[in-house]
Amino acid sequence: MSPLLTPTTKTAAAIKPDHVVRSLPENMVWGYFGADVPPVYKVKDGDVVEIQTVNPSGVSRTNPEEFYTKNNLPLDQHAQEVVAIMKNVKPEPSGIRGHMLTGPVYIDGAQPGDTLEIRILDLTFPAPFGVNSVWPGGGGIPDEVKTRETFVYRYDAKRKMATLKEGVEIPLKPFMGVMALSPPADMGRQSSIPPNFFGGNLDIKHLTKGTTLFLPVSVPGGLFTTGDGHGAQGNGEVSGVAIETAINLTVKFIVHKGKASKQPRAETPTHFIAVGLDKDLNKAMKNALSEACAFIRDELGFTFNEALSIASTAVDFEVSQVVDQTLGVHAMIPKSIFTKKKFDFWA
Repeated sequence: MSPLLTPTTKTAAAIKPDHVVRSLPENMVWGYFGADVPPVYKVKDGDVVEIQTVNPSGVSRTNPEEFYTKNNLPLDQHAQEVVAIMKNVKPEPSGIRGHMLTGPVYIDGAQPGDTLEIRILDLTFPAPFGVNSVWPGGGGIPDEVKTRETFVYRYDAKRKMATLKEGVEIPLKPFMGVMALSPPADMGRQSSIPPNFFGGNLDIKHLTKGTTLFLPVSVPGGLFTTGDGHGAQGNGEVSGVAIETAINLTVKFIVHKGKASKQPRAETPTHFIAVGLDKDLNKAMKNALSEACAFIRDELGFTFNEALSIASTAVDFEVSQVVDQTLGVHAMIPKSIFTKKKFDFWA
């Protein structure tokens, strides 16, 4: 049975993590994944872990305090953590660039050939704002942007809204842009910007609280790394970024032994999600379709032709993002159409 179809019990309403990984300089890695990156924390299969992240979008390395004073934002404890990170965490020496990430976390028992289930139990904001930017050469229409501009979105926590300016409110739907395991050792270090089969910068807006991501394990311990929190994002992430924000992520890690997956897959209370990636958007779409058909065939018990027919008539294909070098399309497979099947889900 696939990990996506494994019956599970409900989690308790109150979330008390077994471990907390703080957003401190010694727990951060700037922009890359790799089998040689030493874990900052070790946990057990089944543990609940709170992983604190930062998102220094708009914050300079040379004068990080300036961003806060310029935008009339308090230099509170979280801001001071960001400042310390920007001053003390060094970029990857070979020139690889990417996101400011927390990790990696070593999950005891995870071995190559396994699948790691990452249950997203909670996402909270340690800072009441997020940042979106546009810049020449970036985003989905790079030639049309003439000037760089940064926009600060301020949060109303009670109403769960982000305000750009009077009359413009965006519903807050937080998720992690980057959730990854280590690539295999023979791939060396990989930038966090392009997503890959081991996860990374998937930018799938549906991976919110109460959903699950499944990733293939390539190295002992898996080495889970996360960051690039998003307060909200439209499919496509067309400016190049979302509402970039700090998030404290609480997850539960579950190792599925000997159930190797080849690509990221996900599950929500209402859908299964298949993922297609490629530098060419048309090929990413084909890959997402292939993955969706394979899932419907192999895990739900239909023929390939039946699976393709189901995909054509009921599955929505959405563009995750068009800005991360490797582009993403995800397939939303509704559970409701399979009327003879019962899908247990933890959330």
